[in-house]
Amino acid sequence: MSSLKTGCLLAALYLFACKAQAPEVVENRMPNIVLILSDDQGWGDLSINGNENLETPALDAIGHEGAVFERFYVCPVCSPTRAEMLTGRYHPRGGVYSTSAGGERLDLDEVTIAQILQKNGYRTGAFGKWHNGMQYPYHPNGRGFEEFYGFCSGHWGNYFSPMLEHNGAIVKGDGFIVDDLTDRALEFMEENRDQPFFAYLPYNTPHSPMQVPEKFWKKFANAELAMKYSDPAREDELHTRAALAMCENIDWNVARVIRKLENLSLLENTIVIYLSDNGPNGWRWNGGMKGRKGSTDEGGVRSPLIMMWKDKIKPGTKISHIASAIDLLPTLTGLANIDYEGEKQIDGKDLSPLIFNPDTTWEDRLVFNHWNNRISVRSQQFLLDHENRLFDMSSDPGQKQDISSSLPDVANKLELEKEVWEALVLSEIPEKDLRPFLLGHPDFKYHQLPARDGNGHGNIVRSNRFPNCTYFKNWTSIEDSITWEVEVVESGDFNVTLYYTCPESDIGSTFDLIFKTDTLHGEIAEAHNPPETGMENDRHPRQESYVKDFKPLDLGTMYLEKGPGMLTMKATKIVGGQVMDVRLLMLERI
Repeated sequence: MSSLKTGCLLAALYLFACKAQAPEVVENRMPNIVLILSDDQGWGDLSINGNENLETPALDAIGHEGAVFERFYVCPVCSPTRAEMLTGRYHPRGGVYSTSAGGERLDLDEVTIAQILQKNGYRTGAFGKWHNGMQYPYHPNGRGFEEFYGFCSGHWGNYFSPMLEHNGAIVKGDGFIVDDLTDRALEFMEENRDQPFFAYLPYNTPHSPMQVPEKFWKKFANAELAMKYSDPAREDELHTRAALAMCENIDWNVARVIRKLENLSLLENTIVIYLSDNGPNGWRWNGGMKGRKGSTDEGGVRSPLIMMWKDKIKPGTKISHIASAIDLLPTLTGLANIDYEGEKQIDGKDLSPLIFNPDTTWEDRLVFNHWNNRISVRSQQFLLDHENRLFDMSSDPGQKQDISSSLPDVANKLELEKEVWEALVLSEIPEKDLRPFLLGHPDFKYHQLPARDGNGHGNIVRSNRFPNCTYFKNWTSIEDSITWEVEVVESGDFNVTLYYTCPESDIGSTFDLIFKTDTLHGEIAEAHNPPETGMENDRHPRQESYVKDFKPLDLGTMYLEKGPGMLTMKATKIVGGQVMDVRLLMLERI
């Protein structure tokens, strides 16, 4: 047996430790909460759900020692699921309608689970991919997390020691990103071992680019897949093998979390929850369900949900009732015995009665899913898809037989419920997003404006059509410009840093940064021309942008006047073929 596999199995065995040797439990203290969210991992990407292509012993052990939700639903894509999980409300209510360019931002009048827990004495930390807004107070430090380490965009371009941020400040990661995020979370748990804590680990894998350390990849590089997608011709086996390797890395890190809780004598007083944010990001084995990431069909929205609270939740608990990401906020506050009644309607339900007694009387309910102008509605037995076709999910998980004509009353009822939901919930997203990117909030030092949130004009283009981790290039004319539509929250002086690249031949170009009546002059006086990177670590060809090692350039101090306006970069002199490539601006309040 390999040392890696042995390590995973040994870590999993911590969950089955002899109760006679159990550490002393802190009495009368609210439980710690560790919430782990994977990115683009399907329901079928765990061995506990029957996938023989991989081994996830730590995750399987959580399910065996706790509760498994057999019908748990999230959204078809990343940021909507995060919004629903954080607020207990359907994502359109919180203004989340996209995964980039501002549409991923969670409205500022929404209350998050972190804010609730923080108010009730919890220390709160998030470590990973945020994806619900970058500029404070959309930033996680403004949404109840006193500690944040990771990135705020929808995806990242490099998983090995990449540019990240720590409480707003740009830093360099240390090693493979999921390992690094876990390291930071373990430090947070140890530092706060003597008080209740909420550790949120939104991992960014197996989302592409498909990068994973060699020790995990070597098992899958040439592996034969025992279980495949129901239509094997559609499966890209190289992509599947990379995704499975990334899932085994996640499992290894989950084992580290459990081992840390055990070593800190905190396992008995910690609720551990694991789920994914949408269906799989490729056609691979997923229990025969129809759909993948981006789809409102079963395979696009059904997620694993496993939960352990040692000696509180009965081992082997199976919950067959449908549940959803909107249920996590009321469930966690219920488990922590926190009375919470917000000003806004909570769409989710407290699942704790089911967790402690799966046979409890439970009223049938409906769960709605929306993405890309498609809406589906799920009851305990049926699914009405975006074309109003009806499927009996108890006998037809692949959605192969439309039974709407044989059960017209059921189909008509669900269709009416869908129309009501669309009118009451989906209508909360305005036709045009008028929210500017906020800048200069007085309660935060760092204010980042990435290329993702700006617009290039003239010859300037993005490095990739997916904006999240892009940079601007081809700045070849003094008529070209880069703009950010912003609103300065409070006037003040800010030190401005530009992250750029520029070859030797283009040194000497000058430019202005302009906001209202104030202008900051800049000059590229030093060459920095690294190649694009990322391809050397990709296990499968990517769609997203490659990245560079961008150099910070201190531009000096600029005064920003309160109010809305356009922050503009324009060249005043071009020496060579172009001005520079631009990754981001960082403004620090003085």
